[in-house]
Amino acid sequence: MTKPLRRVVIAIDGPAGAGKSTIARRLAARLGFTYIDSGAMYRAVALWAMRQSADTADMHRMETLAREADIELQPDGPCILLNSEDVTTAIRTPEVGQQASVVAVIPGVRRALVEKQRALGARTSVIMEGRDIGTVVFPDADVKIFLDADPQERVARRLRDFRGQGEAPPLEAVSAQIEERDRRDRTRAEAPLTQAPDAVYIDSTSLTLDQVEEEILKLVRARLTNGKDFS
Repeated sequence: MTKPLRRVVIAIDGPAGAGKSTIARRLAARLGFTYIDSGAMYRAVALWAMRQSADTADMHRMETLAREADIELQPDGPCILLNSEDVTTAIRTPEVGQQASVVAVIPGVRRALVEKQRALGARTSVIMEGRDIGTVVFPDADVKIFLDADPQERVARRLRDFRGQGEAPPLEAVSAQIEERDRRDRTRAEAPLTQAPDAVYIDSTSLTLDQVEEEILKLVRARLTNGKDFS
């Protein structure tokens, strides 16, 4: 494997269900980078708020929770720790996902978690995925990807994810959740979901995971190793 001589940041943005988390994990394992799941961080804050019966309309309270939350992303799993508790499974319920989309529009929460994300990215080469990674968190990322897919395909993927976790929400409910999540992500005042001008757009609707992975690796090789093998 050809290793970079400096810290490298790869940013993958896109809407819910586009496959960002799966492809980011695969790339991180292949390249030996650290994978940072920004969505898991918002889910962890949402879970903590739910457990404390905190009112998400109380923006000061939510920002305080976000700043005080001790969130660790451990690569060997991957495992998500919230205040030293393993919440990897707990944060993946539909209810937490819905609350995370509410929490994520709060400016103070976003600022608090962006600080944590940048601190993680300053330590080593990383692949981070989310909705504002290439536009806000790491605007100078070495490689930026905007990963998208047809809305129906994104709903189907999210359904498969839920079923893999033993959940069985109806198709209509998942479709409504994706539509609402898209609306919130694209219209929020703080760091809305948008494609960075220098990001490469990839439509994964008809692509396999292997094909998406290879498309991104081609970009990594071209920009960081003059076309030489990077994996």
